[in-house]
Amino acid sequence: MKNIRVANGQGFWGDCIEAPAKLIKYGKIDYLTLDYLAEVTMSIMQRQKKKDPENGGYATDFVALVDSNINEIINNNIKIIANAGGVNPYACKRELMKISKKHNIDLKIAIVEGDDIYNDLHNLIKDNHKFKNIDTNENISSILNKIYSANVYIDSFSVAKALSLGADIVLCGRISDPGLVVAPCIYEFGWEKDNFNMLASATVAGHIIECGAQCTGGNFTKWKDLKDMDNIGYPIAQIREDGTFDITKPENTGGLVNKFTVSEQILYELGDPKKYISPDVCVDFTSFNLEETSKDVVTVTGVKGDMPTDTYKVSISYFDGFKSSGQLTISGPDALLKAKKSAEIIWKKLENIGLVFDKTSTEFLGLSSCHKSIAKTPNIINEVVLRIGVKSQNKNIVERFTKELAPLITAGPPGITGFAGGRPKVKEVVAYWPALIDKKVIQTKVIL
Repeated sequence: MKNIRVANGQGFWGDCIEAPAKLIKYGKIDYLTLDYLAEVTMSIMQRQKKKDPENGGYATDFVALVDSNINEIINNNIKIIANAGGVNPYACKRELMKISKKHNIDLKIAIVEGDDIYNDLHNLIKDNHKFKNIDTNENISSILNKIYSANVYIDSFSVAKALSLGADIVLCGRISDPGLVVAPCIYEFGWEKDNFNMLASATVAGHIIECGAQCTGGNFTKWKDLKDMDNIGYPIAQIREDGTFDITKPENTGGLVNKFTVSEQILYELGDPKKYISPDVCVDFTSFNLEETSKDVVTVTGVKGDMPTDTYKVSISYFDGFKSSGQLTISGPDALLKAKKSAEIIWKKLENIGLVFDKTSTEFLGLSSCHKSIAKTPNIINEVVLRIGVKSQNKNIVERFTKELAPLITAGPPGITGFAGGRPKVKEVVAYWPALIDKKVIQTKVIL
């Protein structure tokens, strides 16, 4: 039975830069997928593009990866599918073409258009597309003049079309994370839009490997059992024409693949397990079986799927004010009491000059910042990091907050020994707005 090996070498922008290179050299793979985009990443890229429309707005790490490994990519006949294009795939393509010319290699690069609706948003709203927040049901009018980015999670068939045109590299924007794996299956196996079980199976495979090493031992509950985490292997899905597949990793790499590492990743960002919604299919995550068929190999069978919804999800990001946070390291006897007193002093001083913030936070790192009341407070604490922060629509009062930490070094309780990173920086707050749009409105296009 025909099968393909699809690996994922990046779970986010900032993941291990060596992982995809190792998969290219030693993975014996047909396709390399690279998932650079989280919801907030699109807004970062959109702001980069606003500052530099010609050159900003894509994952620059991707270009360096191709440059360093282009000969192995060609010699091993590996095709690459990446959402590295972000909000400016043409800028990314230009850099890749420079690499192609430098190495005297004829790279065929395809761009999949249609996900970025930022410039069309106002017209779509005029045409009665609501873009209500699917979590809160709020009307988009409250944020309309604050939006940074708006991207649709397009289907996988457009990417499969790019492969059918002979692309060596397919540059996408906001395709769904599992869709990076679904697309080569559609192309290689000739699956149609109503092959729901097959599409569902490939979606599960994509979901398992989309976060990179998170299914090969990263974030694993039994982390103490793992070996060679410094050389953790990134995942490979070997997918067969009937939809069944194996999850594995390259030989002689660290980490682990078993039912438990795979199951933990399956539960990640799952939502309704009986109706996991993707652009291509709705998947029943309670339908399939996992079996450890050999060392570091888990076989998945029996995945069931159903017809997709008639809408795409839209990821919208918008400006939501300003924030700042800073840290003080406090040591010696009664460290926790001194940290609490330090926070009290700061908040009281800000109150005395009439500053009111939308939100404030007071955390004692290493003590209660993650687990709050769940964790017991130790009897003896000889050092603690105090982190406090504020959020407001008014940049000036956030700026004023940043001037209140340093004075405590000489004007607060004894033992304040560290002031991390100097005076805190004021940063813009980027918020997330999930919405839906009718699929009929979105037109994708492949440019080779």
